[in-house]
Amino acid sequence: MALGVSGFPLTMVVHILAIPAIIMVLVWNIHFRGGLSWNSSNKPLIFNIHPVLMLIGVIIIGGEAIISYKSLPLKKKNKKLIHLVLHGMALTLGIIGIYSAFKFHNESGIDNLYSLHSWLGIGVIILYGIQWILGFVVFMYHGDGDGGSSSLRSKAVPWHVLMGLSVYLLAVGNASLGFVEKLTFLQSSGLPKHASEALLVNFTAILTILYGFFVVLSAVSPSSTI
Repeated sequence: MALGVSGFPLTMVVHILAIPAIIMVLVWNIHFRGGLSWNSSNKPLIFNIHPVLMLIGVIIIGGEAIISYKSLPLKKKNKKLIHLVLHGMALTLGIIGIYSAFKFHNESGIDNLYSLHSWLGIGVIILYGIQWILGFVVFMYHGDGDGGSSSLRSKAVPWHVLMGLSVYLLAVGNASLGFVEKLTFLQSSGLPKHASEALLVNFTAILTILYGFFVVLSAVSPSSTI
């Protein structure tokens, strides 16, 4: 059954929401936070890599990977490969993003893994990696891209989808928690609670949640239109 305004694809909503989300996280970390740097005496510039890569990688590219089966008018074999590659890109950027947070902490003399956000973040990236490896082994390890036996694939598909969406929802929730945590630190350091930057961070978090919501809605909907 179509949802809402007939004929408008849910996947298009996801693509549209991705654009302002990317712009907003870049504006926050480049304009308000001073930019991005892997090596700098200004250590917060190292940390700025973290929210940018986690949002663009795990949330945006990961979301596009999830909806690729519905958004791309290609043969199933090609869509399967794109799905795998996009998730691989998301996982890689996520690992680099997490490493940048550790790098910032280590070079700034700050303890690691002291917050719920950091604990969940490690859990998310581990589960994401396991999900990607299992997906590759079960669905793609043959040269023809079919992977595994047809019986194994048919049994694995619902669990693959369920686990994939569960990990993704956890990632979206943890990203929102990360925005709250960072904004709390900034406000404790003197950032006015209603400053432009504070509003930008909150709206970026809201947009992240909306993006994740429409990714999941698109994935589970029997129709790709609203």
